[in-house]
Amino acid sequence: MGAPGQSYVEHGGTWRPFWIVAVAFAVFLALDLALPGGDVPALLWLVAIVVVLGIVAAGCLSARRVWTVRVDDGGLSVGRETVRFAEIDVEHLRSVDSGVDAGAPVLGGGWSLPRGRTGLPLKLTDGRTVLVPSRDPAALYEALTVRVADTAADTPGSASAPEGTLGS
Repeated sequence: MGAPGQSYVEHGGTWRPFWIVAVAFAVFLALDLALPGGDVPALLWLVAIVVVLGIVAAGCLSARRVWTVRVDDGGLSVGRETVRFAEIDVEHLRSVDSGVDAGAPVLGGGWSLPRGRTGLPLKLTDGRTVLVPSRDPAALYEALTVRVADTAADTPGSASAPEGTLGS
């Protein structure tokens, strides 16, 4: 993980709901054809499948885009928000092992942490704290400590303008 070319990526969502709904529609269609009685018109099946699968696909894709956590050479990003390594308080990061800062904004936006995720508290050099949503906070912590330690040795810590919900 510590090599400059490698990055840590935790996808924000999966395509599992899409495939579950697609299989359910296939089962319903097979039952409609196999059971006696009036069949549902083919055009209605087609419209229902396209509309429902389109809505589920949009939800899956948006979850992947909005909640994907990435640690790479550019910094830590959740969705469209990015925190550069120079903006992270290294001493606080090394001392944190668990817990959540109540009331801290969620990196990436949103009112609260997404379901199934734990917030890794991340203190910034300007004193603010944000929560980084993660399914595997230990792996994210490891990726961050390696990258921040490498960056802290290279740069004296010039913080740039904040972006997204972090900025004022």
